[in-house]
Amino acid sequence: MKKTDSRAFPELISELVASVEEVSSIAKDSEKGLFIEFSCLLNKLGLILSDIKDNKDVMDTRTIRKAIESIEKELQRVKTLIKSPDSRQPNTWIENVTQDLGRSLGLVLFASIDLHLEMKEKISALHKEFMNVRFNGSLTPSSSPSLGPSPSPSRPPSPSHGYEFVTANASETEIEEERTEIIEERSNLTIDDVILKLKYGNDEEFNFALFWFNESIRQGLITNEWINEGGIVLILEKMADAASLSALVKSLTRDTEERREAVGLLLDLSDLQAVWRRLGRIQGCIVMLVTMLNGDDPIASSNAGKLLNALSSNTQNALHMAEAGYFKPLVHYLKEGSDMSKILMATALSRMELTDQSRASLGEDGAVEPLVKMFNAGKLEAKLSALNALQNLSNLSENVQRLINSGIVVSLLQLLFSVTSVLMTLREPASAILARIAQSESILVNQDVAQQMLSLLNLSSPIIQCHLLQALNSIAGHHNASKVRSKMKENGVIHLLLPFLTESNMKIRTGALDLLYTLSQHLPEELTEQLGESHLNTIVNIILSSPLETDKAAAVGILSNIPISNKKATEVLKKSNLLPILISMMNSSPSMISNSLAEGVAGVLIRFTVPSDKKLQLLAAQNEAIPLLVKLLSCGSLVAKCRAAAALAQLSQNSVSLRKSKKKSWFCVPPSATAFCDVHDGYCIVSNTFCLVKAGAIPPLIQILEGKEREADEAVLNALATLLQDEIWENGSNYIAKNAGVEAIIKIMETATVKAQEKALWILERVFGVEELRVKYGESAQVVLIDLAQKGDPRLKSTTAKLLAKLELLQFQSSYF
Repeated sequence: MKKTDSRAFPELISELVASVEEVSSIAKDSEKGLFIEFSCLLNKLGLILSDIKDNKDVMDTRTIRKAIESIEKELQRVKTLIKSPDSRQPNTWIENVTQDLGRSLGLVLFASIDLHLEMKEKISALHKEFMNVRFNGSLTPSSSPSLGPSPSPSRPPSPSHGYEFVTANASETEIEEERTEIIEERSNLTIDDVILKLKYGNDEEFNFALFWFNESIRQGLITNEWINEGGIVLILEKMADAASLSALVKSLTRDTEERREAVGLLLDLSDLQAVWRRLGRIQGCIVMLVTMLNGDDPIASSNAGKLLNALSSNTQNALHMAEAGYFKPLVHYLKEGSDMSKILMATALSRMELTDQSRASLGEDGAVEPLVKMFNAGKLEAKLSALNALQNLSNLSENVQRLINSGIVVSLLQLLFSVTSVLMTLREPASAILARIAQSESILVNQDVAQQMLSLLNLSSPIIQCHLLQALNSIAGHHNASKVRSKMKENGVIHLLLPFLTESNMKIRTGALDLLYTLSQHLPEELTEQLGESHLNTIVNIILSSPLETDKAAAVGILSNIPISNKKATEVLKKSNLLPILISMMNSSPSMISNSLAEGVAGVLIRFTVPSDKKLQLLAAQNEAIPLLVKLLSCGSLVAKCRAAAALAQLSQNSVSLRKSKKKSWFCVPPSATAFCDVHDGYCIVSNTFCLVKAGAIPPLIQILEGKEREADEAVLNALATLLQDEIWENGSNYIAKNAGVEAIIKIMETATVKAQEKALWILERVFGVEELRVKYGESAQVVLIDLAQKGDPRLKSTTAKLLAKLELLQFQSSYF
C-alpha cells in the first residue's frame, strides 16, 4: 500500500514551485539553447502551480496530490540529467521528460472537477504544449502538428543513466494507473454505491455519483421505482438548501457540458417551492440564465427559458430578469398581473436606464399598450407610474409610433387642460411625452393639436412650457405641416412668442427662439409685420450675450429670414452694430462655429451687400465681410457656400464702377503694381472695389462646381457671371478659363437645375465669343449642348441653338428648333 504524503496541500505546492524554480535556474545556467527553452516551459508550469495553490479548496484531493507528487519526481530526475557532464542525445530525453510532465499535468486536469472554467483552460493549454513539444537537431523546440499526445519515441538507455529511465517508466506507469483508477471508479459504480455516495460521500464522491446518476437517467437506466425505494428524492431535496444551490449556480459559468447539466438539474429541482424561492436570491443566477437563454446551445437555452418561466412567478424575479434584459415576464405582469403588480412593474420600468435596444424589445413584447390602458383607466398611482414608464419608452421612434396608434394624444391634451388639483402631478410627464410624440410627423393626424398647445402656453408651469415649445417646434418643422403653420399664423403665433424672448428662464427662452426660427423660414411676412425695433434689439442682444451657441444660431437665423425688402429692419440692425458683432464672433473661434450659425451669418450678409446700396456694401467690406465670405466658400456647409456666393455676386456687380482706371493720374499715392487687376483693367482694392479676383474668390467658386453637390451651382454661376459684364467680358472669360472654370461649367450642365443651366449657357455664350477659347473648348461642349437641345427643358432650346450656331455646328435658324 502506498504511503500517503502528510504535508498540507499549500506546503506541498509551495515546495513544488520552489523545485520548479530551482530546475529552471539550473537549465537556464547551462547556456545550452535546448535547456534554455525547457526553462521557459518550466516557468509556465510554475505559474499554473501557483494558481492551483490559490484554489486549494477544490484542488486538495487524493488524485491531484498523486499527480503533484509525480511532477515532483520528474523534476528531480531532470535536475540529475542536466547536471550530468556526459549526457547524450539531450533532445531525445528532454522530449520524454517534458511529455511525462505533461501527462502528470493532464491527470491534474482530469481530476479537477470543481475547478472554474478559466483555470481549466489554462491547465489544458499548458498540458497540450508539454505533450506536443518537439526538439529538433538544432536544439530549438518545434510544435508537433498533432493536437493530442503522441506515443513517446523509444528511449535507448545510456549506460550511465539507466536508473533514471527506469524511474521514468515507473512514474509513467503510476500515472496511467491513477487515470485508469478514476475512470473505473466512475464507470463501475453500482446502484447501492450511488445511494451511499449521494448520502454519505465527500464532495468528490458526491460529484462522481451525481454525474453517474444524471447519465443513467438520460440513458433510461434508472426507473421511478428505484428512485423511490432508494430514497433519492429525499437526498436531492437536500440540494435545495442555499449552499447546494449556490454551488449549482456557479456551474452555470463553466464549460458548455457542465452548464447544460447544471441548468437541467436546476430545472428538475425547480418544482420544489423552496428552490425557486431561493434561486432568484442567489447573486448572478438570473443574469446567467438570461445569458444562456440568448446563447448558442439550444438545449441549455430551452432549459434556461423554462427555468426563467418558473422563476417569474415571483415578481421580484421578474424585475431581476428585466434588469438583465429579459422583459417578457415584466410585460406579462403589465398585461395580466394584479393592480399592485402592474404598478410595481411600471414604476420599476420608469426608473430603469434603458438602451435603445431594450426599448425596442419592450415595444416589440407589447409593453406600450397595457401602459396606455393603465393611464386611461387606472387610479392616480397607476396613471402616474404608467406615464413615467411611457416617458422612458418614448425615447425610441418606433415606440412613439405605437403611442400615436394607441390614441393617447387626445388623452394627454385633455389632462393638460384639466384643472383638477389631484391630476396636476401628471401634467409634467404628459407634456414630456407629447414633446416626444411631436417629433413624429404622424402627429399631424390630430389637426388641432398645435392650436391646443398654443392656448396652453401661458397657462402652464415653466417645465410644461418648455415641453410645449419643443413639441410646437417639432410640429412646425414637419414637411407636410403647411396647413398647421397657416393656422398658427392665424392665431397670432409670432405675437404670442415674442414676449418669451425676454424670459429669465433660459430653457423657455431657448424653446421660444427655436420655434421662432422654424416659423421664420415659412412665415417671413408675418415676421416682418410683428418684429419691431425693440424685438430686433433684443435678438441682437441674445447674439451678443447668450452663452449658448444654439441660441446665437437661432437668433441669427431669425434675422437672416427677415425679407431684404424690409429697409427699416436693415437700418435698425445697422445701428445695433450687428455686422462687427457677427464677424468678430465668426473669426474668434472658427473651428467651433456650427454650420447653422455660419449659414445664418452668411444669410445676414446678403442683406448688407445688396447692389443697390453701395454705402452698405462698403460698410460690410470695411468690417472684413469679404474675407469671411471667401472662407465660407471653402469650409462652410453647402447652404453657407450658396449664401456666401450670393453675397459675393452682389458685391462684384459694382466692382467695374468702383475700379480706379490706370489712365487716371490723380492718385495721391501711386498704387502698387499688385493692385492692378487684369480682369477689371484697373486698380482694385478688395475693401473698396469688392473685386472677387483680388479677394481670391474665383478658385473656391470653381471648386464648388467641380464637387458632387449641385445645390449651390446657380449662386456660383451668378458670381462668375459678374466677371463677364459688357466692359470686361473678354478679360473675365480668359480668367475663368485660366482657372479651369470652363471645363467645370460644361461638366455640370448635364445635371444642373434649369436655372443653373440657363446661367451656364449665358456664360458659355460670352466665353465662346473669344476665338481662342471657342477653338479650345468648343468640341468638348458640343456633345452636352446637342443633348441639351434634344432632351433639355424647352425654355433653353433657343439659347442652346444660338450657342451651337456660334460653334458652327448648326445653322442659326435651324428648322429643328
